[in-house]
Amino acid sequence: MPYAFILGGNGQIGIATASHLLDHGWTVTIAHRGLRPVPADLVRRGANVVTFDREQPGALARCLSSGADALIDAVAYGPEHARQLLDAQSAVGSLIVVSSSSVYRDMKGRTLDEAAQNGFPELPVPVNETHPIVEPGPTTYSTRKAALERVLLDGATVPATVLRPAAVSGVGSTHPREWWFVKRLIDGREVIPLAYDGRSRFHTTSVANIAALVRLVASLRGQRILNIADPEALSVAEIAAAIISRFDSSADVVALSDEALYPPSVGGTPWSVQRPFVLDVAAAASLGYQPQTNYRKAVGPICSWLVQAAAGKDWRVLFPVLAAYPYDLFDYQVEDALLARLR
Repeated sequence: MPYAFILGGNGQIGIATASHLLDHGWTVTIAHRGLRPVPADLVRRGANVVTFDREQPGALARCLSSGADALIDAVAYGPEHARQLLDAQSAVGSLIVVSSSSVYRDMKGRTLDEAAQNGFPELPVPVNETHPIVEPGPTTYSTRKAALERVLLDGATVPATVLRPAAVSGVGSTHPREWWFVKRLIDGREVIPLAYDGRSRFHTTSVANIAALVRLVASLRGQRILNIADPEALSVAEIAAAIISRFDSSADVVALSDEALYPPSVGGTPWSVQRPFVLDVAAAASLGYQPQTNYRKAVGPICSWLVQAAAGKDWRVLFPVLAAYPYDLFDYQVEDALLARLR
């Protein structure tokens, strides 16, 4: 029975990966810092749980003293995490690390990180794994992810796979983009504005599809970098329709045009981008990867979880990444003022 050790196993990617591997006969250990509980269902199904601080020197290697067939890092960020993985690699059969498609840059060097300052990057549609990425460094999210990839692949002596998802979606997220719509529906908003005519496409990546690719690459030799995303890159208007359909709501969607700002002043969802950001997943498909779901199917459980999780609680505490956005996601006063002018 193959054995997987999952770092960040209580986050959205880790939960989905643990569940998928358990379904396919793997023994699974979920490792985390102890800040959030592991879903009880995973424990009932046989997942082992270990709590430790990976930042302590040698901690990861000690946890893996008995070895593992696959060491999966769902939360790696920066070169120091890559070095931790390399320190433990002698005990594992393969390394699988989740990076980010934010590492891609356009010919002017622009990435998603600084789009508000320098303009949104002009990338090919779709973007494949051979497209240039930012230089590794300590400055931004993207440069740190690039440094993670560089150090890992340069130092790995066992099979190693880097995965580059886009807009990750799943139950258990601290950054559930769907909350932008779900909260409006809970609050009884009758009209929901969408910037850029609702045509923005920021490719979604359902955690079930990440999990399926993880299981596939765990048995492969060599090194590789793979994009991972859902079968279809939906527009924001299509995402809105998929979410609204899960509620007893008659909310109307209003497409706003002539918005030159990024982020937009009104109607800016977490998927609202000035230019399409779409990933090419042909490389994964060539290895035999088959998607487990699409966004329209996957969003139902996410909506149900959000309604239940947020009931009577402060969403800013539950979803700290959303709360850290540099603008108010729910400024209804500004929305209403603009919508009134459009009537």
